[in-house]
Amino acid sequence: MNTLVHSPARQIVDTGLPALAQPFSWAVSASGLLFTAHGPVRDDGTIDTGPIRDQARLTFSNLRRAVERAGATMHDVAQVLIYIMDVRDMREIDTVYREFFEAPYPNRSSMAVAGLVVSGMKIEIVAYVALPADNPAATDATGARHGPQ
Repeated sequence: MNTLVHSPARQIVDTGLPALAQPFSWAVSASGLLFTAHGPVRDDGTIDTGPIRDQARLTFSNLRRAVERAGATMHDVAQVLIYIMDVRDMREIDTVYREFFEAPYPNRSSMAVAGLVVSGMKIEIVAYVALPADNPAATDATGARHGPQ
């Protein structure tokens, strides 16, 4: 199965995650970067609303899935934005974060928010990934290389 859908300016990466009811893509590559957002979404499309540790692990597993399907690794992740409902959950999230990343860590910003789309959802992330130079997702439809050289 082809995991990339081409368009002139960007490519949609097939993450293997369930189809969305909302109007966005799980992962898009453009100009040598991967743009991706994730929450605690299970393979069947349901949302994990259990303990923060489980939600965080599922969220970062979904990120890893998208990164790998785009032909990159977690070492290529340049920045992670973490949105959480309760700042007191940060210690648990950091514990899980270290299961997926090692030093030197990506740049990161964490913020507490008033709400997320699904009641009971405690975490959502956005990540930016520098795609490897030999990755077809790092080129545009003309084959021109963009992003980090």
